[in-house]
Amino acid sequence: MNAQIPADTPGNPDIPAEHDYQFIGRPLTPLQGSFDVGGLARGEPGLPAAFRSGRDTLTIAKVIRRWRETGPCSHGSGERYTRKHWFEVETPDGRRARLYFERKARPGQSKVRWHCYSATEPPPPV
Repeated sequence: MNAQIPADTPGNPDIPAEHDYQFIGRPLTPLQGSFDVGGLARGEPGLPAAFRSGRDTLTIAKVIRRWRETGPCSHGSGERYTRKHWFEVETPDGRRARLYFERKARPGQSKVRWHCYSATEPPPPV
């Protein structure tokens, strides 16, 4: 795993502050043939290069950081398991988005595993 600067690091102008993100909470559908197979070698889901959400397309230009969310074993052992893989990404127009992949699909939503949690607005033109 690469070392990353936390997203809420004060004073870093390249990283949006937490209050710059707006909750989105939408499921995402990966576009066919756009998966990063390198992620699979690291034990992560292959991050697609683009997603569809309703009529919108979310294209990934760059991965800013990645992290995992873990939880206890549901059968009582003391082990911890990865529940979600998180990605903070940048789009070609400069927006940032936080996406996650659920290792175990929610009941009744077996095909929905990718979600957009939050995003920023595009930066102002220079």
